[in-house]
This record gives sequence, structure tokens and C-alpha cells, in this order.
Amino acid sequence: MVAIPGPSIMPDRVLAAMARPMPDLYAGEILDVSAEVVEQLPGIARTTGRAFIVTANGHGAWEMAITNTLSAGDRVLVLESGRFAVVWGEYAAVTGVEPEVLPGDPRRAVDPAALEARLRADRAREIKAVLVAHTDTASSVRNDMSALRAALDAADHPALLMADCIASMGCDPFEMDEWGVDVALTGCQKGLMVPPGVAFVWANDRALAAHQTAGLRVGYFDWTRRMRDGAIYDYYAGTPPIAHLYGLREALSLIEEEGGIEAVWRRHRVLADAVRAAVDAWSSPGHLELNIIEPDARSNAVTTVRTGAVDVDALRSHCAADAGLTVGLGVGGVPGFRIGHMGHLNPPMLLGALGTIETALHDVGAPLGGSGVAAAAESLHRSRP
Repeated sequence: MVAIPGPSIMPDRVLAAMARPMPDLYAGEILDVSAEVVEQLPGIARTTGRAFIVTANGHGAWEMAITNTLSAGDRVLVLESGRFAVVWGEYAAVTGVEPEVLPGDPRRAVDPAALEARLRADRAREIKAVLVAHTDTASSVRNDMSALRAALDAADHPALLMADCIASMGCDPFEMDEWGVDVALTGCQKGLMVPPGVAFVWANDRALAAHQTAGLRVGYFDWTRRMRDGAIYDYYAGTPPIAHLYGLREALSLIEEEGGIEAVWRRHRVLADAVRAAVDAWSSPGHLELNIIEPDARSNAVTTVRTGAVDVDALRSHCAADAGLTVGLGVGGVPGFRIGHMGHLNPPMLLGALGTIETALHDVGAPLGGSGVAAAAESLHRSRP
């Protein structure tokens, strides 16, 4: 079993839907399946904007967003709050875009006031886009997108607001239109419960307008080609990701059967609260603690645990060797481990993972403040309607 922040556990129904013979890719059922998926995707991001599917991972979605809206020499402001927005900026630099990093704290969300101050200082309006991770998979912070949009508006700055939702989409509440996000992107392998292979980019009217003058457009990612009406081969820039489309249709059906995206968000919050209760119970001075300090900035998709003097490599080895549980490795300079609680997950699965981690913590001699499993069970009990 995996308790990593993606790829997440895949539902049997999704895997079964993908295990099928290949159909005619120009006619018949695949056209209906593709149209159904594309029609439902805006609702997942809560937007009326355009949805694009690209056969790639999340890094491919990064490049689709950059190349379709910007030109060589454009400056982008990267909001540091962990690892992944900074890496997105590094990818953008390869295309000829000039990234500038607004320094942040790996234990806190982006400061909207710092963003506003930097944008007010940009009197020449050289910054064309602001790049931020909604949830950073390394730090497990969740940034307040509404507050960041308010900072842009307060500075009266025209930069596009671009959100990496690779960890958060389908887990943390995300309101693209309400929060004024111009471009949002994600992969399929986390909250959307499909094996890695396709990614998504949502673009609003401001982003599509920027596309008209973008100088970095390349054939494979080009939105203009992909927006040709009725041409499935153009929309996917070649052969569609056929198996993934069937899997996506099944995953979206699972979301609807649960009660829609808001019900899915609630389940993730309940499970995340249980994880955080467990870590708080385990905590002791100088040892285990939650990485993100402010409770409101903690993601419902992944939790990063700082381990202090605890041997995290031994901990992860015990989990894997003794119980077949893979726990996420600490990345981005955070000393610790990560627990992914995203996608196809329920209380018995989560309690099993937490019980395994607690057993391993005892095995490696970690000083624990109390039983995390008991605290998680109590949290789940309190969350019942």
C-alpha cells in the first residue's frame, strides 16, 4: 500500500475501465468518452474556462501553461512556499522566460502582503505572470489563492495568476473562477485517481487572450490547434490517451457517486484532520511535529512531518519491510517524511497506514507523546454527522 503524495491508490473500477481493447480512435465510442470527460473537467476546477488534456505528467502541464501565454524575455514572479513552484520557474527559464523568486518560509504559506509590495514596485509592469503552488507537495502548505488574487488586485497589476494544483485538485477546495485564477493545472495521478500519464490545464478568458500574442507557442502544446472544433486528433495533438480517457470517465463517475466534488473535499478534510491529530499526539519536544505551523495553511492532500533526531530512513524501511507500506520521502530540504492522504482513501485504509507508522516509530525508538492512532480514531469519531 502507498501512503505517498501521488501516485495515489487507484480504484479497481478505474483500473478495470482502462484494461480494454483499443477502439477506432477516429470514430465511435471514444469520441463520446472524450467529449464527456472534457465537458466534466471544468466542474472539477469550478470554472467556466476552457479545459485542455495533455498526454504528459504535471511538468508537461507546466510547459503548456507557460508556452501558451508568454514570450521569451517575459518576467514571471515565482512564489516560494516549498519546492515545486520554484522548480516550475526553473522549467520556465529553459523556454526563455525570466523567473524571479519571491522568497518564502518552508513552514508557512505565501505572504499576500509581500506579493502586493513586490507588484507595486513593478511600475513598468514587467511581470507577466505569477506562479504559485496551491498545495506544495514537499512542504504540504496550502496557499490562500483568494488572498493572492486580492494582492494582485490591490496592486492593480495585470499579471496572470497561475496555480499549480497537482497535489490539491480533487482534494483541497479550489474555486478557479471565484478566486480569480487565470490558469490552473494538475495531473491525473493524485486526487483524480488515475495512473500517471495525462495532465490538465484550465484557462480563463484572460489566459486565452494572452495566448493570442504568446511568442513561445509550440506545436504539441499549442492551444490554437487543440481548439479546432470537432477534431479529436488535433485536441490531443495526435493519438488520444485512450485507456486514460476510459479511466478518467470512471474516476469522474466515482466523484459524482460520492455526492460531487464538495463531498470529496469534505472527505479529504476529515481524513486530513485525523492525520494531523495523529502527528500532534506523536509529537514531543525536539522530535516529531507538523511542518506547517499555521493550521489554516495545512493541506488536506498531504502532510509533511518533521522528525528531528528520529531516523527517518529506518522508519520508512520498517514500514515497507514489515507491513508493505510505502511512506513518502521528505523532499525540498525538509527533514522528515510525508503522508499522502489523497484520492481513493477511506478511514480503514488511513487508520491502517497510521497504525503501521506508529509501530515503526516504536521500532526505531522514537519518543512519542501519545498514541496517534487513538487520536486519529477520536478525530474521525468527532467528524461523523
